[in-house]
Amino acid sequence: MTDLAALAETIRRHEAAQGQPISRLGYFCTPFRPADGPFSDRVIKVYRGLGDEAALDRLAKAHDDYVAALLDAGVPMPATEFHLLQTDDGRVPVVVQEALPESSLMRPRMQVEDLASTLEMMEAAGQVIARFWNAADRFGTRIGFHPSIRNFSVVAGVAVFYDTFPPLIHYSRDEMGRMLLLFSEKRLMRLVGPLMRRRVTGIQDEWYSAPETLVGLVGSACRLRPEHARAYLDWGREFATREMPRWAEEAISGMTETPKLPGYWTGFRKLLGLQGEPNV
Repeated sequence: MTDLAALAETIRRHEAAQGQPISRLGYFCTPFRPADGPFSDRVIKVYRGLGDEAALDRLAKAHDDYVAALLDAGVPMPATEFHLLQTDDGRVPVVVQEALPESSLMRPRMQVEDLASTLEMMEAAGQVIARFWNAADRFGTRIGFHPSIRNFSVVAGVAVFYDTFPPLIHYSRDEMGRMLLLFSEKRLMRLVGPLMRRRVTGIQDEWYSAPETLVGLVGSACRLRPEHARAYLDWGREFATREMPRWAEEAISGMTETPKLPGYWTGFRKLLGLQGEPNV
């Protein structure tokens, strides 16, 4: 069982030292890995707290259900725990996750490895996407998946997924749209976002669509390695037919050329200074 007092002390020491984060992506938090101590083999993600205790309890239950659903669907994941940690400012959500080798992160590998290797990683990630969506119907609730390149490591040829927050289960589309604002680490997003709530809410739509998650993966690969875009598009169309026939027609229609990010999303990224770094 996790020693929550030791976890709280680890977080306090990290914040006091303003330690080096291992990711600067910062949609919802800046993950860190302690250099020493009982959590040196873990990545810690501390999220913003909420004043609504019932909403926090619902979030904890949703996170437990989401991790269970991902595992049940056959999604490879590192050991993951969710805690509502008591602080001077109230309870805050904390995810503690088994650390994966930095050398296994898919995005940096996609940037530097040869075409054959990157296609192998695409196949590994695609298999996880197909496995999830082919199982999703049995959960009987609104459930989504965000299998972007930055949310995978590839270890011994297996794509390991590690993005469990916010938990994409049970919440309605409008509720998830509000969560994207409530838990944003960027104050500017929380201030400006409500003025563009409809567009912020739309960010999530790809995560709840089987064909769009595959198209999103291929689009990211094409943007990372434009010199290989044709090969990635060919792979994506063939993979959709082979492994996701229920959604092949829609997926293939999105991969006739390099998929583009929606204009409002690229605008938000620029506004917030977000980079496509691994969301470890």
